[in-house]
Amino acid sequence: MFILFLVVSLISSINATSIVSHSQSYPLSQPAVHGPKTRMTIGNGVIAPDGLKRPATLVDGIFPGPLIAAQKGDHFDIEVVNDLTDDSMFRVTSVHWHGIFQNGTNYADGTSFVTQCPVTPNHSFLHSFSAQNQAGTFWYHSHYSVQYCDGLRGPLVIYDPEDPLAYMYDVDDASTVITIADWYHTVAPALRGTIAVAQSILINGLGRYDGGPESDLAVINVEQGKRYRLRLVQMSCDSNVIFSIDGHDLYVIEADGVLTEPLLVDQLQIFAAQRYSVVLVANQPVDNYWVRGVPNSDKTYNGSAILRYKGAPKVDPITVDTPPTNPLQETDLHTLINPGAPGIHEYGKADINLNLEVTVTGFKFYVNNVTFQPPSVPVLLQILSGARDPSQLLPLGSVYVLEANKVVELTMVISGPGGPHPIHLHGHTFDVVQSAGSSAFNYANPVRRDVVNSGSTGQQMVIRWVTDNSGPWILHCHIDWHLEAGLAVVMAESPSDTSAHVNPVPYEWDRLCPIYYNGI
Repeated sequence: MFILFLVVSLISSINATSIVSHSQSYPLSQPAVHGPKTRMTIGNGVIAPDGLKRPATLVDGIFPGPLIAAQKGDHFDIEVVNDLTDDSMFRVTSVHWHGIFQNGTNYADGTSFVTQCPVTPNHSFLHSFSAQNQAGTFWYHSHYSVQYCDGLRGPLVIYDPEDPLAYMYDVDDASTVITIADWYHTVAPALRGTIAVAQSILINGLGRYDGGPESDLAVINVEQGKRYRLRLVQMSCDSNVIFSIDGHDLYVIEADGVLTEPLLVDQLQIFAAQRYSVVLVANQPVDNYWVRGVPNSDKTYNGSAILRYKGAPKVDPITVDTPPTNPLQETDLHTLINPGAPGIHEYGKADINLNLEVTVTGFKFYVNNVTFQPPSVPVLLQILSGARDPSQLLPLGSVYVLEANKVVELTMVISGPGGPHPIHLHGHTFDVVQSAGSSAFNYANPVRRDVVNSGSTGQQMVIRWVTDNSGPWILHCHIDWHLEAGLAVVMAESPSDTSAHVNPVPYEWDRLCPIYYNGI
């Protein structure tokens, strides 16, 4: 076992995000920051991010969890320690590093019953991995049942000292990481099998709910004349959110860890698990401006934060929300570096063409008539034990075996209620050659990302990627309630190569399942 050390950086910049009382002006805690070699303790605590106290599942006792900050090329050694004690919520856990490819380290992906058995109380697991050539805005969250809805979620950023778009901004640090999350007043296990509706939207961990107190809101401090790279991390369990800042345009420069050609917008619809970097130019009069996160459900209270210019009084803004004139359209996003989908640029002409139809019956979702039920033996362990064929791999009908180094084109068609569904593929980014709600195909320069809106009833989306990362990778709806209800499949890439590709598997990983099932 590695000797891990905790790197805690105290952010002291005058531009640092601070939390200010609604009625007073005293600063609360600065954002916690960990380095790439650290320990994360998963435990329980009582918090009131929107003014209502409730038990939660937390990383190091805080929500959101601490920012994990690294430099491009860093190696990660993150020990996840399970200190959970509250039986009203889940007491086992696993943590997924969302957007990290885990090429050669599938066992570190953190997906319960796909790449590992969960970590039990009073045990830990060391995630040791590299993020080769990756930089950008990512996040981490529980990947056990609907546990992350109870609070186990936080941002992860890999900074690139040679960012080709660095000329566009002056400030990019912990103070400009902006988390957006829906929040529930009921513990997540009790909401399974229901139509769960969040009470509030939290921005940087703070918000308000209908009928609740005027509790503290997050304050984002800026200085007139400076340019800020805001890293927007949408950590909701369900809600998609329309994000805007009164009086300010935003330049989109990144989607899900992939740089884009700069695109000027005044509003972004951000689906669960998506991330965007936007450049905000602080070119307005010194004042306070509302930061808005409006959810898709009118039963969920709008998210609010305050953009405060240096020199402005410490009061709530009085700015007005105006209709957008330039909202983000996904089809307007174009990848900056090496654009273009792989393979022949014609629909249906990939090496492997998959068609997935999503249907719903009652509270269960089905993909090609099969609802995903987590297997008792993780898919990776099945493969390492010799299973290769779809007829051998559990859950039957939910595992798609793909040959190595092939271009895959996946078409997803939505039938029935529950949409729009944000779809995430582990282990890869993909090119979105057809966006939901659009009839156009773009193979030349589509956006490349890892979460895409697959739309609602009657719509379809089409994505492409290359099977260059042997191992089982789950593809699922990132509405956590829908994943729990079966909206998932596993893409098992070249199972015959997996044993060599992930060699050596850590001894600690081998021990997870015996401990989980037998307590030994």
